[in-house]
Amino acid sequence: MERYGVLVLLFFSNIFMTYAWYGHLKDFRKSPLVAVILLSWGVAFFEYCLQVPANRFGHSYYTVAQLKVMQEVITMVVFGLFSVFYSVSRAASGFRQFGRRFARAARSEEPE
Repeated sequence: MERYGVLVLLFFSNIFMTYAWYGHLKDFRKSPLVAVILLSWGVAFFEYCLQVPANRFGHSYYTVAQLKVMQEVITMVVFGLFSVFYSVSRAASGFRQFGRRFARAARSEEPE
């Protein structure tokens, strides 16, 4: 798997996890808590099916620290998109600052 495939897997794993954490707040507000917990665990299973291989394959190209930073940056991107488009929140001015930090993280050096 190429190094960019790792980013794709991490991106899609984050979509599943963000929905597992926050999707129930909109879609299952009136559902029993136990049902929502089980549903979230079910969604999180698919996140792990993408995230674990991403880290395994990614470790061939990146350090653990770089994988973690990429995961966190992707998490912020996915959550920002989720909060704007899914939960219909307004984008905060903090997204500009986040954009600058994302650009800096994307330019981080590769391991030798």
